[in-house]
Amino acid sequence: MQHQQIIPLSTSWEPAKFEYTKRSYAEMFQVLQSLRQHEVFCDIKLETDDGTIIFGHKVVLASASPYFQAMFTHFAEKNKELVVIRELDSVTLQLLIDFIYSGKIMVTENNVQNLLPAANLLQLQEIKEACCGFLQTQLHFTNCLGVKELADLHSCPQLLTSSELDVIEGDEFLSLSSDQVVKLISSDELTVPYEEKVFECVIRWVTHELDSRKCMLPQLMEHVRLPLLSKNYILTKVIDEPLLNNGLCKNYIMEALNFHSLGSDQLIGSIPKNIRTKHRLGDKVILVISGSGHFENRTEWYDPKINRWQFGPEMTLCRVKAGLAVLKNNFVFAMGGHSCGLPVQTVNVLDLSSELPCWKSSVDMLVKRSKLGVGVINNCLYAVGGYDGANTLNSAELFDCSTQEQHMVSSMCTRRADFGIGVLNNLLYAVGGYDYSTSQRLNSVECYHPSLDAWIPVAEMHVRRNDVGVGVLDGVLYAVGGGDRFGALKSVEAYSPATGVWTTIEDMRLPRQNAGVVALDGLLYVVGGWNFLDVHNSVEVYNPITNTWSMLEASMNVPRRIALAIERPAHF
Repeated sequence: MQHQQIIPLSTSWEPAKFEYTKRSYAEMFQVLQSLRQHEVFCDIKLETDDGTIIFGHKVVLASASPYFQAMFTHFAEKNKELVVIRELDSVTLQLLIDFIYSGKIMVTENNVQNLLPAANLLQLQEIKEACCGFLQTQLHFTNCLGVKELADLHSCPQLLTSSELDVIEGDEFLSLSSDQVVKLISSDELTVPYEEKVFECVIRWVTHELDSRKCMLPQLMEHVRLPLLSKNYILTKVIDEPLLNNGLCKNYIMEALNFHSLGSDQLIGSIPKNIRTKHRLGDKVILVISGSGHFENRTEWYDPKINRWQFGPEMTLCRVKAGLAVLKNNFVFAMGGHSCGLPVQTVNVLDLSSELPCWKSSVDMLVKRSKLGVGVINNCLYAVGGYDGANTLNSAELFDCSTQEQHMVSSMCTRRADFGIGVLNNLLYAVGGYDYSTSQRLNSVECYHPSLDAWIPVAEMHVRRNDVGVGVLDGVLYAVGGGDRFGALKSVEAYSPATGVWTTIEDMRLPRQNAGVVALDGLLYVVGGWNFLDVHNSVEVYNPITNTWSMLEASMNVPRRIALAIERPAHF
């Protein structure tokens, strides 16, 4: 037998190495697409409501979509050859499956409104971003309010905040007629981060053709909500604007300065009733409940545009450790909690669209729950876990706002009370908490898939936290503060579904347990909470870009613990 000669390639003791990387996987995916089209090696069939069958390979679908990965890994579908996908139509699902295999998709004005929610469901972030990018290129003053509604419904924060703003800041705005400008800036539903933007765009529109347009400025300024600009901006920018040197515009400036001279206790009943002092409905404010002392049933709300806290409608029942959620932007639900030391299953609702918003009784929950978690997905209200006075619960129930029906859904893997809950990508995350039956604080986290009616564990936090605050901002889930056996915590962790891991971020300024956590205008507000000695009335704010915390200048009138963001009610 002839031996193969080994040729020495290196004079060192270390063997020579060369790593080869394939330049493109396009050919491989072309083969996979061909195999799928010819139904070769396919191990899954997806059926839509109209009976259409789409073939695929589980491993390919799971590698591209966290939705399919969960389905084929943790649920009964992993052993099935046929799965019915009821949420999607056949054309849209076919486009998305083709994209997974080819990396290409055509987004059009005819399919974007179907593709966006479908990509959101299947957690195909690239397609979601492509749809948002396409919609942003199609923005016009005639459709920007509709695009805003679509962005809000499917959790597209960047598109939501830029929908109308791109229109009024774009060059196309300069060519609008005066009637078109009035129609746009007078809308209560116009969403801009600050009213200053509206003022600046009006001045820009007038100066673009100054000679013919300056006579229209008083008519336009009637619809600019000058009182809602910051006092400093009015004093440094508005007063010195030479175009406003006429009688009517000066009156609008004086009206705005008089508004800012009112104290917080003078605002209600003293504000002139006109369009300039009326907040736009797209604005977000922070609503807080669960006060202390004599204010347990009083609510209050924070206006970030004028940095003020004001009292809101009084609750009919004092609730501690309740759940709070908002449905359809108009209905705030306060659920369960305990009153007079006893867990309750009652629910109160606040109709924000009413001329005189007040709390009214709603349908009771199926189970008494204090220290529960509450979340909203697709107009369905979920009440999860908690404590019934004797046992820590893992059960969960659903209230369908559209049909007014309620029923139990699958129970969590773990019994939890005093935990945090957040909704991200239309999934419900239950974070940390406490199990009174075992006296254990929890660092475990699990996720509920509504379409599969099942909970699956995800990565554990680094720290065990009960009474943890949870917020969702820009596709990231934050676990804020909470308590351990030594006391309240300042530490914060962040979870990204894309990486599947928890990362420690900068500590808060103060330790806070059972604080409200609210995402608003790209920032994370942590409201109140307590430190084992006192309930805080302070608020601190996290900026994810700089990874820093700052204290909000305006403190609440009353120390509180429960908060959420709502669209500004017309009558607040």
